[in-house]
Amino acid sequence: MLQEREEDGVTEPRIHSIDQKRYYAPRLVLEVKNLSKNFQVNGISIPVLEGITFDAAHGELICLLGRSGYGKSTLLKILAGFIPPTSGDVLLEGEQIMGPGADRCVVFQEDALFPWLTVEENVAFGLKSKKMNESAIAKEVGHFLSLVGLNGFRGYLPREISGGMKQRVALARVLILKPKVLLMDEPFGALDCQTREEMQGLLLHLWKQLSITIVFVTHDAAEALVLAYKVLLMGANTGRIERELLVEINRPRAKEDKAFLSMMRQLRPGNGLRQV
Repeated sequence: MLQEREEDGVTEPRIHSIDQKRYYAPRLVLEVKNLSKNFQVNGISIPVLEGITFDAAHGELICLLGRSGYGKSTLLKILAGFIPPTSGDVLLEGEQIMGPGADRCVVFQEDALFPWLTVEENVAFGLKSKKMNESAIAKEVGHFLSLVGLNGFRGYLPREISGGMKQRVALARVLILKPKVLLMDEPFGALDCQTREEMQGLLLHLWKQLSITIVFVTHDAAEALVLAYKVLLMGANTGRIERELLVEINRPRAKEDKAFLSMMRQLRPGNGLRQV
């Protein structure tokens, strides 16, 4: 069954175009089915996530929205394969996720760059284990540095560039590996307001250029609405996805627009969004 979407970021697989609306057959990349996670504390099982179910198609940008302590980062770690779920399934293109893999890359709030390596060397690091010659690596590094706007900073060390630039390097370093899913855990949370907006714009540009599936964790409702096609709202102290909101606003999205403000109100409790 074909589905209709006006989302500019999703360009594949495209079937045809009518009245500037894109019709496509969604190819699921990520599937989360009835996932739960408990932690053992002093011999007591503490539930953190319960009954989490959602999926992400190729080229979708999904935001997990909720306050600190609601289980967002735990869920992202399970998707990355860093920790196992207590129950439920996580599938990548139909295959069970059993651990970390290069098909799922993570960008954290801390850039985690190697301080002794230059910008160019940090971006190239993940390719060193692949059977690529130096000229091919250099070409790839140059391409991804251009995508994030850092071609002129190849020889700089991390301590010599700004926080926003470090996150650009972190993005280039994972995107060069061409993952199937990009997982982002509050990546812009430590940046100032202007830099944060610049990074949001860059991320949307990269998303459209590369047609990559992204799961983005944030506690900022406005950030979620600027970025996402779909927002999954984590419930307070429930460990569940309580609401799902499709953000059907044309891009670029302005925070002062009526449609944007209306959706901001919908993200508040008690507004009758679809239960999941």
